Amino acid sequence: MAYDTSTRIAIIGGGCWGLSTAYHLERAGYFDITVFDQSSELPSSQSAANDLDKISRAQYADEFYTDLGLEAIAEWKKGDWAPYFHQTGHLILLSGSGTNAQGMFECAASYARANPSPIPHAVELNGPEEIRQYCWQLTGNLTDFRGYLNRSEGYTRSADAVKGISAKLAKRGVRFVLGPSKGRVQNLVYAGDGQRCTGVRTHDGTTHSFELVVCALGAYGATLVPKLGQFCMARCWPVAHVQLTAEECAVLQGLPVVGAIDLGIFFEPDPETRLLRITALGAGYCSDLPGTKLARTALPPLASGDAGQDKALSGYYIPAADEARMRRLLDQTLPWLAGRPFVRKQMCWSSDTVDSELCIDFVPNTDRSLVVLSGNSGHELKMMSILGKWVRELLESGRQKHARWAWRNGKPVHLNKLYLNGDWSGGVS
Repeated sequence: MAYDTSTRIAIIGGGCWGLSTAYHLERAGYFDITVFDQSSELPSSQSAANDLDKISRAQYADEFYTDLGLEAIAEWKKGDWAPYFHQTGHLILLSGSGTNAQGMFECAASYARANPSPIPHAVELNGPEEIRQYCWQLTGNLTDFRGYLNRSEGYTRSADAVKGISAKLAKRGVRFVLGPSKGRVQNLVYAGDGQRCTGVRTHDGTTHSFELVVCALGAYGATLVPKLGQFCMARCWPVAHVQLTAEECAVLQGLPVVGAIDLGIFFEPDPETRLLRITALGAGYCSDLPGTKLARTALPPLASGDAGQDKALSGYYIPAADEARMRRLLDQTLPWLAGRPFVRKQMCWSSDTVDSELCIDFVPNTDRSLVVLSGNSGHELKMMSILGKWVRELLESGRQKHARWAWRNGKPVHLNKLYLNGDWSGGVS
């Protein structure tokens, strides 16, 4: 089916991918767009985008994603996106004990050396004193640390971006249907032959008719499109915060994003809440859903409604080993914060794929009536400023031009075995 600007479009999920899609379609002239979300306000508490900040970077082992990262950063500096982007720079560190992360560090360093044009002021830093020349706030020992400062990168205020962009879209005529009854999609509606998606049915029993449905539910996508579970999984990473005083917050303003590849990452604090966000880096965690019809790793624990699941993975908890790495990072960089209690501890759920590639495609055998956006692999906010452009291109061309982003067919994959057997830090993702 050919789509034009009058197409009635439903977007399920008001997170960064759903909003980016709505944004770029509205900018292209599409005027009949409805966004559904089970939360009563955006950002949703279930969204990975409901976070203080997310890194914006372009350092990938694959030049394809490096180019996209640079494009996304350039777009973050324009118009509606600009209020949420902060080009503080990105300090990539490797500790003396981080030998298993050597490959990842060299990927970042080689990127910086090979791309002098977009980052003319990239600086290699060997040892504590050189690091402190550019990041004077790091008063820790930094024993055997070395690093690379990339001044072209930074971070975005994640939750603020979702809130701000959704408000702009509402003013431009995009409809939002929110709440656990009216906004939560219970199931997709198909034509009699089951081959064409003709709309959605929400939990209040209402059926809404559309010509195109876009499923942008992130880690929860397999609740509506179960076959996503054949190649997508839900993965989570630990996030915690340190509460600062106004004076402490002022000291850390302007600090680059600090990421020790083998330990964790933190950002300059939010001046409004005075919270410093920190997360442990690594392969993350996935959930087991025995007894369900979906692939065992397709959904977060909260999605199945099984009261007997491991509540530790559902929130307000981070694994002890990750908390220890976070504290070691603070002890080496900001030792005056190393003993502070962590607040707002949680696991941030995202959608991942076995190859870390996105899926932006029509679901097979639906007459191009159903699009899925999935496999963001923790990179959703980086690409929010440009992702919707790719959805528009998909609608205009009628097919996914990039084979790497196409729907995957084949036998279901037990993703636990592929991800968790072996040392994640020895490779470059």
